[in-house]
Amino acid sequence: MITETGILYLCATPIGNLEDMTFRAVRILKEADLIAAEDTRNSIRLLNHFDIHTPMTSYHEYNRIEKGRVLVTKLLEGRNIVLITDAGMPGISDPGEDLVRMCHEAGVTVTAVPGPCACVTALAVSGQHTRRFCFEAFLPSDKKERAEVLSELVEETRTILLYEAPHRLRKTLAELLERLGDRRMSICRELTKRYETVFETTLAEACVFYENQEPKGEYVLVLEGRQRLELIQKRQQDFQKISLLDHMQLYEEQGMDRKAAMKQVAKDRGVSKREIYQALLLEE
Repeated sequence: MITETGILYLCATPIGNLEDMTFRAVRILKEADLIAAEDTRNSIRLLNHFDIHTPMTSYHEYNRIEKGRVLVTKLLEGRNIVLITDAGMPGISDPGEDLVRMCHEAGVTVTAVPGPCACVTALAVSGQHTRRFCFEAFLPSDKKERAEVLSELVEETRTILLYEAPHRLRKTLAELLERLGDRRMSICRELTKRYETVFETTLAEACVFYENQEPKGEYVLVLEGRQRLELIQKRQQDFQKISLLDHMQLYEEQGMDRKAAMKQVAKDRGVSKREIYQALLLEE
């Protein structure tokens, strides 16, 4: 006899305001065979509030592989499991992504019960551009990896979203100002909670503000991306620092033929291909 596999539900939970819990989320949590929670001590308060008595187990960063295998086995046996995090959408900057991957590999159906998500909420109310954005969550604690991420963000043209804890906020703001330069940003704090604050500022102004203001609560930082025109102009200026022959050689050594190299050099320098051709004739 073939047993139908269960379903893994990724269920969003409130990021601060319990009224943001959806009717569907409550129903799915009540009907499931098991709830896998990031911290059962936190989640029990949510379940008690909505009179949910489904059995619960822990699933978090430190047991994600071992417990993930246990959960997948239960799903393959036909049990329906709901994954929840302390707040927001499971799998977003969360070990739930590993469980989702394991389920896909095992042929288990994964679906979502959408709802609150701090990064999208912050972006929507930030006043920054929303069409294109990148989400970096918390910057890495490892110095080398952190430096690499910040280097990548220097030329990022999309709106940038970062999470930060209050005790690290000042350091992070100072690092961002040093590496990215001053730029517009919005600071979103305690979203959906009683003391929610959202204000537009700049990195430089934010650093000064928090010199005398003690950071409290959880933060989402929304930074404007680098202006494309500014980035193009900087790249053109950088290429002007090398000779035309060296610039051509750079692409020819990569396997480009002369015509293609001339076209790329012209694009890099913001001039026509004809100008490059005539300049090369003079240099040669």
